[in-house]
Amino acid sequence: MYLQHFQMTEKPFSLTPDTQFFVNYRSHREALNTLFFALRDGEGFIKIVGEVGTGKTLLCRILLSKLDKSRFVTAYIPNPCLAPEELKAFIATEIGAEYQRSMPSHELTSAIYRRLIQIARQKKRVVLVVDEAQTMPRETIEALRLLTNLETEKHKLLQVVILGQPELDVLLHREDLRQLKQRIVFAEKLQPLDYAGVVAYVQHRLKASGCAQNNLFSPLAVWLLAKASGGIPRLINILAHKALLCAYGRGDISIAGWHIAMAVRDTPEARLGGRFWCRLWQLNGRAFVPRAAGVAR
Repeated sequence: MYLQHFQMTEKPFSLTPDTQFFVNYRSHREALNTLFFALRDGEGFIKIVGEVGTGKTLLCRILLSKLDKSRFVTAYIPNPCLAPEELKAFIATEIGAEYQRSMPSHELTSAIYRRLIQIARQKKRVVLVVDEAQTMPRETIEALRLLTNLETEKHKLLQVVILGQPELDVLLHREDLRQLKQRIVFAEKLQPLDYAGVVAYVQHRLKASGCAQNNLFSPLAVWLLAKASGGIPRLINILAHKALLCAYGRGDISIAGWHIAMAVRDTPEARLGGRFWCRLWQLNGRAFVPRAAGVAR
């Protein structure tokens, strides 16, 4: 591929969530700080909402990797589209509860409770992280809420972090889920990156990939990338990867606005505003410079 051409050791804009490429910027930093504070304080439910591609799964992995294993026992559910009994069986397995598949529901709950008590006596807390929570069936959400009722006189035995798309807020507005909504003590929303955030994002990923060229992407290329992606990390990755492929195919050693424009033209998901700027720039013989942004050619 283009790794050798640009002197990289890894793909800088892979779509696979990799903690090495995490950029601790603004709303992601605020969300992480909220998560660590809430979990250390022993709060029950914490909610993180973000649009598709804003980095929720990567945030999950960062959280799980940074929680002190001597203080926390963690369980991660990447796909919570489970029946209530499947959810409880999963939690039982993850925390090491003694149970059998043939157990009735109440016995399974009792097994989970006994194990949670054991962990609490070890001065540890159990954290369940649920990704893509907007896909969780209503009955399963209620089962999860009932599990968080398990507590000692002073502490919750199970803390839950739920992450999802904006549809999660719509789901939680249901009248029959108001009890769970009331238990959400902290909530954060992941925002798209602004222009400065896109600059930091691109520079960090290039550095993490082993690229020694500080100005691989021209200022105009980054500006167009920010416009076309709307600051959504996943779209930045897609467009930047295609631009690198385009430059590699032509033998170019840096990424100019032209390469981003070609990537945008090949990506239906690119933002309309970014398409407009790329098209306008091309129609003006690639001489157009958005002065308001202070971007040099």
